[in-house]
Amino acid sequence: MSYQERRALVNVLSTVLITAGYTAYMMQRYPQTDPYSIEVFRFWGGYFLILIPVTIIARIIITIIFSILNTIATREGEPEITDERDRLIELKSLRASLYVVSIGLVAAIGSLAFDAPPAVMFALLVTAGIAGEIVSEVLQFFFYRRGF
Repeated sequence: MSYQERRALVNVLSTVLITAGYTAYMMQRYPQTDPYSIEVFRFWGGYFLILIPVTIIARIIITIIFSILNTIATREGEPEITDERDRLIELKSLRASLYVVSIGLVAAIGSLAFDAPPAVMFALLVTAGIAGEIVSEVLQFFFYRRGF
């Protein structure tokens, strides 16, 4: 398994674990009031504002740990050369990720048009972001595995 394949698998796993852990922690604080109350909107605003730095910090730490463990296990560092194939794989996976996020955004806005509570819209936004990231990493793994 190549470095890029291992990195993609670690990124998928970390994305799922970070988001699931953070969501489980935050859902304990979900306000038990009217779904249209200001507390619900405050909750989701705080959820997103805290999720971003938590994810960034956790991903940096996971990337450092992955690099150290990978270097110890394989006796080789991160490849310093990125060629056209690497860029093409990254662009293809990014395009698919943007499609997934765009569809999720339309679904989130559409949920409001069908009188769903605002919590559904926010949940769809989170789901779309996570699904986009997972699709990107899984496609990178697939393309590297395929040799494309």
